[in-house]
Amino acid sequence: MARSSRRRRWPNLPKAAAEMVDRFGWSPVALLNTIDRLTPGRGDRARKLGEGLRFGPHARHHLDVWAPSHPDSAKLPIVVFFYGGGWHSGERTDYGFAGAAFAAQGFLTIVPDYRLVPEVRYPDFLEDAALALRWVWTNAIHYGGDPARISVAGHSAGAYIAAMLALDPRWLAAAQLPSDTVKAGVLLSGPFDFAPFREWRGRATFGSHHDPAETQPINHVRADAPPLLLLHGRSDRLVYAKNSRSLDAALTAVGAPHEIKIYPGCDHAGTVVALSRPFRHRHPVLADAAAFLRSVLGLPTSSSKE
Repeated sequence: MARSSRRRRWPNLPKAAAEMVDRFGWSPVALLNTIDRLTPGRGDRARKLGEGLRFGPHARHHLDVWAPSHPDSAKLPIVVFFYGGGWHSGERTDYGFAGAAFAAQGFLTIVPDYRLVPEVRYPDFLEDAALALRWVWTNAIHYGGDPARISVAGHSAGAYIAAMLALDPRWLAAAQLPSDTVKAGVLLSGPFDFAPFREWRGRATFGSHHDPAETQPINHVRADAPPLLLLHGRSDRLVYAKNSRSLDAALTAVGAPHEIKIYPGCDHAGTVVALSRPFRHRHPVLADAAAFLRSVLGLPTSSSKE
């Protein structure tokens, strides 16, 4: 009997391990970033133009700017990348590999920090993200960026942030940005339809809000939303792929432009890990994202690739 009981618990181990890693703040991202940085060749493709630039009044209101080492345009399309961490952890300095990855594909790439739980709750981090977007819209031109071609991207909680900026017009309006500022979005392994909040991250971040439905990206779909690319791992046991499938169905129902790709054998971290050069061969996340953005932004279909 005991042996059978242990066997039944094995399928839950991947999710339990992911929960423990996420809850206690241990993350291999910093190590991954170091490995990516030390891999020969990154400097030939991407360079950091700005580090720790302030975009707002709070201590975490800083961002980094990455650019192609050899830009093929004087006005580069822009990607603003928001990292994940369950809204309670994460540092922009650990995600240089993501900034460098998009930059090497020909995009001026911005990686901002934002305030985290428990210092803040929903919607403060969305206000931070919109403020970072306003800085980009105002200042990216000084770094070779084109404010008329801004896209948002993110992984996990960062994909949630990117989705809300793309779908819910309140955040751009609050930051005094034009309603069409975001031209496209790339959403990696994001939570888009997860109310009611049954686990600790959701309760801590959104549980005190008076209207849970208002916090969900799926409830803000609209026909005139910017084109979105939903990328998810089929083996994700932290944020299940049904989140992307549900958003896909909702976007389809209103006729909003979008695409979805589900990667077999890819777990929750797999989509963002695949942006790094040592693991890029595992899943074509960067190639799919770059191709999508070039298509919807009317750019040449290829650029220098690592």
